[in-house]
Amino acid sequence: MAQAREAAAGRIVAARQPALRHQAIGFAVMVAVLVLAPFFVYPIFLMKVLCFALFACAFNLLIGYVGLLSFGHAAFLGGAGYVAGHAAKVWGLPPELAILAGTAAAAAIGLVFGLLAIRRQGIYFAMITLALAQMIYFFALQAPFTGGEDGIQAIPRGVMFGVLDLSRTTTLYFVVLAIFLGGFLLIYRTIHSPFGQVLKAIRENEPRALSLGYRPDHYKLLAFVLSAALSGLAGSTKAIVFQLASLTDVHWTMSGEVVLMTLLGGLGTVFGPAVGALVIIGLQDYLAAYGGWVTVIQGVIFVICVLTFRRGIIGELSRLLKRPL
Repeated sequence: MAQAREAAAGRIVAARQPALRHQAIGFAVMVAVLVLAPFFVYPIFLMKVLCFALFACAFNLLIGYVGLLSFGHAAFLGGAGYVAGHAAKVWGLPPELAILAGTAAAAAIGLVFGLLAIRRQGIYFAMITLALAQMIYFFALQAPFTGGEDGIQAIPRGVMFGVLDLSRTTTLYFVVLAIFLGGFLLIYRTIHSPFGQVLKAIRENEPRALSLGYRPDHYKLLAFVLSAALSGLAGSTKAIVFQLASLTDVHWTMSGEVVLMTLLGGLGTVFGPAVGALVIIGLQDYLAAYGGWVTVIQGVIFVICVLTFRRGIIGELSRLLKRPL
């Protein structure tokens, strides 16, 4: 019996090797492109894409690998931005500590949200997270330290670790790139770890996972907090980059945008959310002259995506190439 289990485990590992190799190649290509990109594309735009790509990847960890649809992730992105901005501007913390403070605040908010919502499923879970996120929005609107509708402006970028002057755009870009790659690799390692395999088992058949002795609520809570913390890391970094923390990032529409990014890029894929973030932010940036029509264009693209390639951009590309990405 033990030999049979070992043989089965060996076959699973052997089957996963090509997929891991293809993903490693994809990661190397992505890193090479991102390293060269600021010499050809406006760095501020790229940093915005990287922040939202990390946000979308963190959201994908929850919906793509656990099967939980959260409509409250804007609370983690925006809330962390407010904490990081306040820490840097009022408390005078260096950027690395301000970013850590925002990330820790997002993780704490995620823990509270998770404890209240994780026992629910489907639309009930989504609505609870949306309601809790709206509470954070109204708190940000009324709290004295958030600046109300004006937000926290003129957040100092400072000097990271005492040597990296973030006022220099090139230096700031590569710091943001390092943060994105660190968060991306953490997510990648999580979904390919035994913990990630349990999350997938819970997504596919929660009663069976429970019958095998796992505690689904425990695993889902851990995944929720990790997703919230990484979303907070993205929000804190964004606040330092743009020197602004505003209500836009904590509004419910931001939760809708990250859903769109993830679905457009490819739900449950490794690189899909990053590609989806690039497409959505690119549309918003380069079609800004059309004003409110940008939202209409996004809606049309989403409808086309749902009707023609439901797996998303990377999902369909993976299907055509027969290689998981």
